[in-house]
Order: sequence, then structure tokens, then C-alpha cells
Amino acid sequence: MAFVMAIVLGFMFGAIDQYLGTVHVTSRLGWWTITVSGMSAPWLILPFLAGMTQQRAKRAVAFGTVVVLSALAGYFAMSNSVFESVPVANLWPRTVRMATTDANLLWIVGGLVTGPIYAYFGHRWRVARSWVGAALVTAALCFEPLARAVVGTAFVGGGLNGSRTVWATEVTIGVVAAAVFVWMLVTERRAVRRS
Repeated sequence: MAFVMAIVLGFMFGAIDQYLGTVHVTSRLGWWTITVSGMSAPWLILPFLAGMTQQRAKRAVAFGTVVVLSALAGYFAMSNSVFESVPVANLWPRTVRMATTDANLLWIVGGLVTGPIYAYFGHRWRVARSWVGAALVTAALCFEPLARAVVGTAFVGGGLNGSRTVWATEVTIGVVAAAVFVWMLVTERRAVRRS
């Protein structure tokens, strides 16, 4: 049952992420939604959170893999759905074609590598408060704008103003997440010393 839930939640995550970047959403909410849709950090945090739900490492890694693959399936399916004016009969062939193109194969391989890693560290955070997982999540949030600026894609989608707001929000969330992780580590270590 838990794997079914991971599949459903992953699929919904991917579909919503793709839908945020559509003309339907941008015409109502603004171009900043394209920037949100193109962010990488949520795709790393998703398997981390999935791994946090598990007590055993192997199960966490499996969860991370399943949730990322489901998210990718949701993303590709939404891209080729009636929401994007694609006839129902074309959904499957277009989705398969999209998933097997070179650029998308890179995202799939990336997900197959990072999903299990982040899920494992989500599990390690749960069972041992391993700081590595906390650092990976914080780095994904805080350094994505910098990494994109270096590569030259920081302000693609949403224009300069929309993107800067989104990137500043992402970094702020990263700083808050870091503070929460540190607070949890300190609080837990104090509790262990007292007992």
C-alpha cells in the first residue's frame, strides 16, 4: 500500500510540476510559474522526503526510485495530455517518444541516480540524524540559483523579475530548512546528554 501511495504522490508531483509551466497557468498567475516548474531542488527533496518515511535503507532507496520514476511519468503524461491539447489517442505514443529523446533520457538517468541517493539520506536523517542529508537538501535549495547562473539558465523562463523572486524564495526556504535541521540536531543531542 505504501508503494502505491508513493506512485500516486510521485505521479501527481510530476504532473503538477509540468502543469505549472504551461500557458494555461502562466496566463493566469504570471511567467514566474515557468521558473518554479523548471526548478531542480524539489525533484531532489521529493525522494529525500520519501526516504524519511522508511526505517530500512533498502526500502528507502526503493521508495526514492519509485517516487522519482512516478514523478517523471506524471510529468511526461501531463505534457502529452488533453490539458496540453493532445488527443487521448496520442498520449501513449507521444509520451514514449518524449521519454526516449536524448535530453529527457538525461533527466531519467539523473533521477535514477539522485533519487535513490537522496532517499537513502532521507532515511539516514530519520534513523540517525545524519547531517549529510540535511546538507544535501540545504545545498540543493541554496545553491541552485548560483549553479544555474554559472550555466547560464538562471533567468530562463519568467523573465528577470519573476525568476529573481523565485530564486530568492528558494534560497530563503533553504536557509530556513538549514536552521530547522540545525535546531533539530542540537535539540536531539541535548536530549541525549540529559538522559
